Formats: sequence, structure tokens, C-alpha cells
Amino acid sequence: MPSPATASTASDDAASASLENTQQPTTQERLAEPDALRCNLQDAQPLLMRGNYVWWRVSGREAQQERRRLHQEAIRYRTERYGYVEGFGDPEWNPQTPQDYAESTTFMGLPVRLNRRIIPALRCVEADIQRECADTPYQPRRLSGLRTRNTLATGEVSNHMFGIAIDIDPDRNTCCGCSDRWREHPLCSLQTDNIYDRMAMPSCWVTVFERYGFYWLGHDHIQDTMHFEFLGDPERILVD
Repeated sequence: MPSPATASTASDDAASASLENTQQPTTQERLAEPDALRCNLQDAQPLLMRGNYVWWRVSGREAQQERRRLHQEAIRYRTERYGYVEGFGDPEWNPQTPQDYAESTTFMGLPVRLNRRIIPALRCVEADIQRECADTPYQPRRLSGLRTRNTLATGEVSNHMFGIAIDIDPDRNTCCGCSDRWREHPLCSLQTDNIYDRMAMPSCWVTVFERYGFYWLGHDHIQDTMHFEFLGDPERILVD
């Protein structure tokens, strides 16, 4: 979700660097192999979609309790696979933090830091975009990935905290339901039923991202068009 990129602390960077130095080759080096970019097609998992567990969008005590239960299941799933975020879930599910899994990579020529478990999926996305989206060329100028400060004030934890979300050009791809500031944006003022009219990024990019387990928050009620998050199964990314 949109927020100014938050710099990692010196201790976070040191811890991540120490871990990465013990693992050779890096994810990016492994993906440089000729046959490495073969990913399984997969959908985002409904359990992990925020629209299915945000409790304040339903009425009735039982419905809200069920949504809260699903929210905790989603937190546990992410913690077990991507690391423990302080204040959410239980460190017994995974004593490592997302910073321990962090690795630097590039996407469309720009640097970004993400959870290394999802980098192969992003590389498959990039390869397909370059092959299939040439008719609608688009060059991003700014990316935001892993964060060390939660930007949500609703009791949720952002997928940026787990390093499994990427924002593309927040200045050009809107989030009209995020705040009053966004609702004043010219693109959010358009009278249109087409969400793609509220963004500069081509719809082709959305199609490709969704093919490999990413979920586009343009589908969410907040219409966060810059934001993709990996909600697939990280064990199923690469073809065996």
C-alpha cells in the first residue's frame, strides 16, 4: 500500500547481509541460468486476500468473528513462510524475520528489496512482460518493496512488511480509496467504471502478474493500482 519508501535500519541491513553472504549463489544468480525462468501458473489464494478477512466491512458479530479468525490464519500462513513481524502472530511459528529472508534484486531495470522466496515469481513476470506487453510500452521509475514500518492503522499488517509486495510508480498509479489526499488526485476524480483509467501502468502488466500468483489491489475496494502482492504458494513457484 502506498507510503514513502522506508529505509532499513543499519542493524536490519547488517543482519540481512550476513545471512545472504552464507547462501551461495544468490537468488538472482540462480535465476540467471538459461532454464531457471520456468514458473508454474497459479492463482492467488483466497485465504490471503484482504477483501476476504477485513472484519470492518461486514456487519454482525458472528460474521466479524469469522473474519478475524481468517485474518489470524492469513497472518500465520505468512509468518511461517516469510518471517515473523513483531506484534503480529507468534514468533514460535517462525523465529526468523522477513529481514532475514530479504534479498536485493531488480525489476525492469530498477532495484528493489524483497523476500527472496518470491523473487523467482517476479523474474517470470518480468520475462513475460517483456515478451507480451511490447504493444503498450511502460517503463517504471520507482519501486517500493520490503518495509520495516507497518503503514496500516487498521489492525492489519502490510504485505510490504513480509517483503512479498511491490508498489510500482505511486505517483502515476493511484490508490483512490486509501485517503482523502488520494481522492483529490485528478485520476481519482474521473467519472469512469474502468479501473485502468486511474493508472498509467498497462492492463497487460496486471494480467501477467496475476498469472504467477500475485494479487492486484486494484481489485480491492481501496483500488490500490500500484500494488501487487504475492499470495500464491511459494513452494509452487518454479517448475521442478
